[in-house]
Amino acid sequence: MLGQLIISGLAVGFCYALLALAMVIIYKTSDVLNFAQGEMAMISSFIAFVLLESYQISFPLALLLTLLFASMLGIFLEFTFLRPAKNPTVIGMIIITLGFEMMLMGLAGWKWGPDPRSMPFPISGFETYNFFGLVISKINFWTIIICLIMIGFLFFFFQYSKLGTAMRATQQNRLVARLMGIRTKRIFSFTWALSSFIGAVAGMFIAALTILDPTMMMDPLMKAFASAVLGGMTSLPGAAVGGAILGVVENLFGGYVSLAFKSVVAFAIIVLMLCFRPSGLLGKHFVKKV
Repeated sequence: MLGQLIISGLAVGFCYALLALAMVIIYKTSDVLNFAQGEMAMISSFIAFVLLESYQISFPLALLLTLLFASMLGIFLEFTFLRPAKNPTVIGMIIITLGFEMMLMGLAGWKWGPDPRSMPFPISGFETYNFFGLVISKINFWTIIICLIMIGFLFFFFQYSKLGTAMRATQQNRLVARLMGIRTKRIFSFTWALSSFIGAVAGMFIAALTILDPTMMMDPLMKAFASAVLGGMTSLPGAAVGGAILGVVENLFGGYVSLAFKSVVAFAIIVLMLCFRPSGLLGKHFVKKV
C-alpha cells in the first residue's frame, strides 16, 4: 500500500509542480502572483475536450491546438489587462489576475455548465504496469514521466538558452536588461505564454486523473501555491521539489490518517513554512539594508 500511495502522490504532486513552476516563472519575471493560472488551465482543458469529443480530432492535433490556444491566452492576459496598467502596485496586479480568473470561471460555467465530465485521454487509467510487484496505473506512470521531462526541459531552457538568459536578466533588473538590448515587453509576453502553456499541460493531466468541470482547478491551484511556498517562490527547482513533496505527503496523510482532512495538509505546510522559513526550502532570502 505504501508504494501505491507514493506513486499516486508523485503523479499528482508533479502536476502541482508544473502549476507551481508556471506561477514561479511569472513571479520571478514580474513579481506578480497569477491567481488566474488555474482557470487558464481549466479553460485550455475544456478546449481540448471540445476538440476531442465534438470535433473528433486526433489527440496529437488536439494537444497542439490546445497548447497554442493556451499560449495565446497568456499573451492576451498580459497584453490586454496587465500591460496597459500604469504604475500598478503588486496588489493591483494580483487583483487584475483575480478578476481574469472570475471571468474565465464564469465563461466556463456559462458555456459548459457545472456537470462534471471525463477527459478523453489516450492513456488508460485502468490498465497497469507491474514493476517488481509494484502495480502502477498507466496514467500515473506517464504523468510522472512526462512531467519530469517537462521540468527537466524548463531547467535546461532557463540555464542554457539565450531566451532563458534574457528572461533571467529581465527578472534581475528590468532597466539594465532594456539598456542591454533586451526587448522586455516581448519577454513579458513570452513569459505569460510559457506559463499558460505549462499550466495547460498540468490541467489536462489533472482532468484525466480526476474530473473536468469549471471548478476543477481551485484546489490544485492552492496546492500549487503551497508547493511554491514550500520550495521557494523564487526557485524553479524548489517549486518542483515542493510539488513532489506535497503530493506524496498529502496522499500518505489521506491513506493512513484521514481523507476528510487531506486538503488541510497543504495549508498547514504554508503556515509552517512561512513561520519558520519564509524563503522556502531552496529559495534565497534577501535582506535590504537602508
